[in-house]
Amino acid sequence: MSFTIAIIGRPNVGKSTLFNRLVGQKLALVDDEPGVTRDRREGEARLGDLEFTVIDTAGLDEGAKGSLTARMQEQTETAIGLADALMFVIDARVGLTPNDRAFADFARRANKPVVLVANKAEGKHGEIGAMESYALGLGDPIQVSAEHGEGMSDLYDAVRALMPEPADEKEEFDDDDIIESDEDLSQRPIRVAIVGRPNAGKSTLINHLLGEERLLTSSEAGTTRDSISVEIHRQGRDFRVFDTAGLRRRSRIEEKLEKLSVADALRAVRFAEVVVLMMDAQNKFEEQDLRIADLIEREGRAIVIAVNKWDLMDRQPNLISALRTDADHWLPQVRGVPIVAVSGLMGEGIDRLMSAIEQAYAVWNKRVPTAALNRWFEQAVDANPPPAVSGRRLKLNYITQAKARPPSFVLFCSRADAVPQSYLRYLVNSLREYFELPGTPVRISLREKANPFAHKRKRPS
Repeated sequence: MSFTIAIIGRPNVGKSTLFNRLVGQKLALVDDEPGVTRDRREGEARLGDLEFTVIDTAGLDEGAKGSLTARMQEQTETAIGLADALMFVIDARVGLTPNDRAFADFARRANKPVVLVANKAEGKHGEIGAMESYALGLGDPIQVSAEHGEGMSDLYDAVRALMPEPADEKEEFDDDDIIESDEDLSQRPIRVAIVGRPNAGKSTLINHLLGEERLLTSSEAGTTRDSISVEIHRQGRDFRVFDTAGLRRRSRIEEKLEKLSVADALRAVRFAEVVVLMMDAQNKFEEQDLRIADLIEREGRAIVIAVNKWDLMDRQPNLISALRTDADHWLPQVRGVPIVAVSGLMGEGIDRLMSAIEQAYAVWNKRVPTAALNRWFEQAVDANPPPAVSGRRLKLNYITQAKARPPSFVLFCSRADAVPQSYLRYLVNSLREYFELPGTPVRISLREKANPFAHKRKRPS
């Protein structure tokens, strides 16, 4: 099993910066404002030749029972329970604070090995603060600068002393092992990003999928900041689901921290294979919802619409059919997109949503045989020939699929720059309907067929 280390300490001592340094990526949001991290985030760390799991946590702080601060600390306590060892981080430039001393007692009561890390130790002031940390009774402080990468060799030595010796066992592989490995590769988790406007219920839905309050939820918009990923096994399939911060209109985003959160959410969309756009059932298909859907389509990701808080709606006949009609009206660029009514709080429609994600993923990966593609192409062109441009007829030769994920096609023709966008939309809609590609982005690029006589010079008259 992987060795796990939880990074703990009071707010704003550089835990997330150290986490990013260890995982080698800027996964966790970092800002001067205290309390940026709220949910716990896991990552695969590498320190020299050491590989282990590291957990970034919210800053240890006191709060009234049931408050957001108290629930943040519960997330930290859960991370401590999961860890094999702790990294207790202090700010060496500030020196010891009463909170550091109180939480050092908390770390000792966890009965786990502790590495004391004096972060921000660059310069004279940092060294003085690091010396003060001996008073915590947690052993020798490791002086580091997570921002600049200083002191990592000393941190390596401290972590190496805690980790168990690797087992020296020779493994033998046979043909059955190789076959099983190939099957495992084909069953890798589907990457799913849950996006939407603030307070649409994204974290509540994921918590219901997990069966635990893994992610913090609140009636206050903007509770989620980092894009947190969790592993989910459902209906015999593995999913890696990313919870993201709510996306507001750019003109309304003023705070630097919210800009960072939105950028993190957009990265999750680009990393995902299927994106679930979550809407509030009582305020669906608003302008921002349409903007987000358009963004997902431009990024070329499979899309599923989840209309949340369905339990608050008055159940009327044909309400689901009306959703389907609205979706096709407002989102013609992804006509036929799967749309599922759910309640993240009550658990309604969850199985239908996961089935829709699997189906959208399958369509997104679909490949069409070239012979069948060109049979369709001939029928489509015969039914609606391309218009003449400047009195000259456009000649469309043939079409082939260049790639999947999303389905992308290359159309060879005589004058690529003269083909109207309206005719391309006709081809996309016909292609989507004929080959059953509902909802997924479809790309058609134009390429001019080489003229075999272009290299020959005209004979002099």
